[in-house]
Amino acid sequence: MNSARHTSGASKALVIYLMAGRETPELAAAAEAGGADTVEIGFPFSDPLADGPVIRRAAERALAAGMRTKACLECLAETRARVSVPLIPMTYSSLLESYGWQRFADDARAAGATSLIVADLPAGERDELRRVQLVAPTSTDERIALAGEQTDGWLYLVTLTGTTGARAELSPALAGLVERARSATGKPLYAGFGISTPQHAATAAALTDGVVVGSRALEVAEEGPAALQAYVGSLRVALDA
Repeated sequence: MNSARHTSGASKALVIYLMAGRETPELAAAAEAGGADTVEIGFPFSDPLADGPVIRRAAERALAAGMRTKACLECLAETRARVSVPLIPMTYSSLLESYGWQRFADDARAAGATSLIVADLPAGERDELRRVQLVAPTSTDERIALAGEQTDGWLYLVTLTGTTGARAELSPALAGLVERARSATGKPLYAGFGISTPQHAATAAALTDGVVVGSRALEVAEEGPAALQAYVGSLRVALDA
């Protein structure tokens, strides 16, 4: 699996996060229409340590609606039937431990996944599981180099310490993390956590190869597909300016 989508010219990649659910296929189609290059689909977990309140609430609603692993994989397959962009399930290692590591990878691929993100599985563990690796400002240079070597397609830069969530300002730690990551790997670098406005996206993309937008995308998605498409479109315009 390789999650990098090749775009023309100097276009920056835009990844939009959605939670698995009944509305996800339609929302993913709206995100693609708005200009998303990749859609990340959260598989809900009851104790998501890296997730802030918006994603936690979305996960709780998904679990209350019966979105267990099998249902999430069915949602993934339904979403794949609606969109052509890469789809990346995002989940936690406990879910894969319960379901079966290789079984999950195989079933996710069969359902249309382009890659995986396992938020709490560090680089160097389960090397056979091809996935997008995450690094943070607290990661050592050695850890960044290992993650860059093992990552599938692109390296996910967590721009701050703490949990996900929309913030007023972009993390000042991003520039230093980008510099360290550029020295360690030639893989594309996408920044996430705390990116919520078109200005945030443009500022982050000036340093990186793409951005990941999660919490704010979920908030807008609650207003429906049209609102999400318009929001994603505003991010796309900012990235392409």
